[in-house]
Amino acid sequence: MNIALLGYGRMGKTIEKIATDRGHTIVLKVDKDDKEYDLSAADVAIDFSIPSAAVENITNCFNAGVPIVSGTTGWLDHYDHIISLCNAKKGGFIYASNYSLGVNLFFELNKKLAKMMSPIEGYDIHIEEIHHTQKLDAPSGTAITLAEGIIENTDKNGWQLDKGDEKNIPIVAKRIENIPGTHTVTYTSQVDDIEIKHTAHNRQGFALGAVVAAEWLCGKTGVFDMKDVLGL
Repeated sequence: MNIALLGYGRMGKTIEKIATDRGHTIVLKVDKDDKEYDLSAADVAIDFSIPSAAVENITNCFNAGVPIVSGTTGWLDHYDHIISLCNAKKGGFIYASNYSLGVNLFFELNKKLAKMMSPIEGYDIHIEEIHHTQKLDAPSGTAITLAEGIIENTDKNGWQLDKGDEKNIPIVAKRIENIPGTHTVTYTSQVDDIEIKHTAHNRQGFALGAVVAAEWLCGKTGVFDMKDVLGL
């Protein structure tokens, strides 16, 4: 499989190693300052760029007929437009806030716990996420996905950064050197706490999941997510 890497920072370099170890070829590496590039040799693209470049990268792939796996967060104000464009161009697209196989299992556990907790009175919910200081968006896309999973299964209406209220889940975002990613969902009452937590030890899990998603997407058209890739 010939892969175009759109974004060649730390995640891009980790994806490159895992992809080549799995027998794939990197035919294009686009760094943050590269404005023009040729996708004609690529079977699939993987985008881990920056929020300001993601929409253009995804659009370029649809126009070139190259399916794309996007792991960039912070651009979702344009999500509906991108989905419409994908369908119009008959493109192939996967977006996930986090490609770690463990995190995607954690997403499902979070939904299950929220559904169980919904009828129980006396618990407040909050989310905390910790990432490295180079992460540009806050809260993380993973934390937002966790909040959305809770909102779907409770009477919460939304989420708020740092401070929540009765109808909105507070998300506390911390930035600490050399932390790949930690996400904690806590239900707190006067008598006890219930907590689920995912801690990433390195970037390998994120990168592996993105390559697995690209392998699955190659040759397909439509809009998918990691539940499709993992059969969840």
